[in-house]
Amino acid sequence: MKKILLILFVALSAVAVQAQEIKWMSMDEALAAQKKEAKPIFMDVYTDWCGPCKILDKHTFHDPAVVDYISKNYYAVKFNAEGNSEVNYKGKKYANPGFVEGRKGRNSNHEFAKLLSIRAYPTMMVFDKKGEIINTIVGLQTPDQLLTALKEE
Repeated sequence: MKKILLILFVALSAVAVQAQEIKWMSMDEALAAQKKEAKPIFMDVYTDWCGPCKILDKHTFHDPAVVDYISKNYYAVKFNAEGNSEVNYKGKKYANPGFVEGRKGRNSNHEFAKLLSIRAYPTMMVFDKKGEIINTIVGLQTPDQLLTALKEE
């Protein structure tokens, strides 16, 4: 009986942990999803070397209230401003021409990050249901700070 209870507890704990994660997608996936069901986009723009970006990921983006609010109200996009993904936005393709595979440290800025005028990391962007930028949030945010900024839109 104790083994069954232990297995049940572990299984429920795993479900609870999974429920506290934001389901991230690419910008192209979010824009495609908007065509099926209009919903704003929340985008986290980060780099691999950014310390505050890692803190944001570990704490703010795992806070249950933040996870719940973003999951219910937005398509959530994770965008590496120095990565090699291609982004198709408003009929134009954006890439990172200076990306070097396997390179440690900083790569060149992605063309899409330049289009968005990203100047610091982390930066969070909110796009309306038509894919237009409506809000920019710069810097490390506590869960309360982020929720306040998102609810002010």
